[in-house]
Amino acid sequence: MSAIPSRLAPLRALWPFLRPYTGTLAAALVALAVAGVAMLVLPVSVRYVIDHGFLAAGSIDRYFLWLIAIAGVFAVSAALRYYLVSWLGERVVADLRAAVYAHVIRMSPSFFEITRSGEVLSRLGTDTTLVQSIAGVGISITLRSVLTLAGSLVMLTVTSPHLAGLILVLVPVVVVPLLLVGRRVRRLSRDSQDRIADTSNVANETLNAIETVQAFTLEGLQSDRYAHSVMGAFTTSVRRVRVRAWLTAIGIVLVFGAVVFVLWMGAHAVVAGRMSAGELGQFLLYAMFIAGAAASLSEMWGEVQRAAGAMERLVELLHATSAIVAPPRPRTLPEPGEGRLRFEAVGFSYPSRPGELALDDFTLEVNPGTTVALVGPSGAGKSTVIRLLLRFYDPTAGRILLDDIDIAAADPAAVRARIGLVPQETVVFAESALENIRYGRPGASDEEVRAAARAAAADEFIERLPQGYDTFLGERGARLSGGQRQRIAIARAILKDPEILLLDEATSSLDAESEQLVQAALAKLMHGRTTLVVAHRLATVVKAGRIVVVERGRIIAQGTHGELLRSSALYARLAALQFGEAA
Repeated sequence: MSAIPSRLAPLRALWPFLRPYTGTLAAALVALAVAGVAMLVLPVSVRYVIDHGFLAAGSIDRYFLWLIAIAGVFAVSAALRYYLVSWLGERVVADLRAAVYAHVIRMSPSFFEITRSGEVLSRLGTDTTLVQSIAGVGISITLRSVLTLAGSLVMLTVTSPHLAGLILVLVPVVVVPLLLVGRRVRRLSRDSQDRIADTSNVANETLNAIETVQAFTLEGLQSDRYAHSVMGAFTTSVRRVRVRAWLTAIGIVLVFGAVVFVLWMGAHAVVAGRMSAGELGQFLLYAMFIAGAAASLSEMWGEVQRAAGAMERLVELLHATSAIVAPPRPRTLPEPGEGRLRFEAVGFSYPSRPGELALDDFTLEVNPGTTVALVGPSGAGKSTVIRLLLRFYDPTAGRILLDDIDIAAADPAAVRARIGLVPQETVVFAESALENIRYGRPGASDEEVRAAARAAAADEFIERLPQGYDTFLGERGARLSGGQRQRIAIARAILKDPEILLLDEATSSLDAESEQLVQAALAKLMHGRTTLVVAHRLATVVKAGRIVVVERGRIIAQGTHGELLRSSALYARLAALQFGEAA
């Protein structure tokens, strides 16, 4: 394989996205061919006008009519080509963006431990835009230039083999330096995209924490941080632009230098009588076509290099593999499900902290329809239990069973479909209140959504919003209080109506009145369901049928509130801290 194709290898990944539109591509190529032939015929017409049209007054009109007709064909076919390839570029990049996003959104959380979201957003935005430039109009310009260059060389040979031979000798002198400089452009292009991704990371991080930034008066610090990141991207871009400028200058000097030299030789041939004036004019036009095509190719070579660098980054995302995948033949969960859970000697360490056990020999059974609460100090591993049950990660030891089926042998989507989650930090999407609750069950009717909101004590505050259920809730639910966001999450879980309910501090952000309302709603929801409650506030779990005390990833005690006050020193200490002497 030659060096050039290997450097452009990432662009081959575009073919699966082009394949569905081969009909459009073929039509564009036909239009390109017609436009190319029409353009190559124009110099021949000019030659006949010069050599024959002036000799007879009657024939000159005919030659000019042919010239106008050929120009018309060229104009129509060129316009059609431009439309088709532009449409193709837009369509391919839209499909590419959708494919990358659909792949990334299915990656396990471990992927995002090492990949910043700003990096992904940069690749979805800036990199796909660069690919679009080559996938659409760029392909058209490149193919047109190649066709023009090849056709003009053939016609030059027909017109004057001697002068054409000189041009063929000069072509490598022009092309080789351009290829060498193009390598540097591609490397700098990738570096430039990386720096742009860094600026996206900084902006994304600070804008998503705008209240914290302003509360600590960090606007100046973060502005300086972003400006520093922007300056890094600017410096890298300037290096790329400088090399591109040199590439353009070298291309123009070499191409037009070669053309002028050949035309100088042609002028001497006309003076010596070896060529007619029309032939020299024809040769001149073909030489200009070659110069323009070569200059265009040198410019597009830089664009192709940039697109190859961008596509390389996109291919990295498309080829990234998730740590959590469905097995080739997933086991089917029992239908209907009971909601029985069993953790068997589970051990787990987060990929970012491989030497630290988050769970160690964790063994627990939760019978169908019962409620079990997990309590313990921060970092004990309580939320890790929920993440493993949702199969965001796989245990490094032991196994987790749902209705006596190892969840690692089942489809993750099937496991998650049976679980409802109310997280500690509620995520509210930039949608209306109605659509935010409907995320619990996308096919639910408006009335079912409203019923879930009433059950979660969310209906009252939603109705007071400017447009009620149709009110846009803002980025990350900026228009809601913490307690209101929590009730949105509870409404989602109620709407999903799952067999297993996971409550991760579900009422931690509620005021006393709202907590009573939500606790009543949750009590109805939990009835007859397997419920796993993660709690820091013991007041929310004192009535649980079984409380499991977790410390450093291990279960150290379990029982009722009263039993644990007598048998567990850790639980008694936590109770004393929260309840005071009454404990």
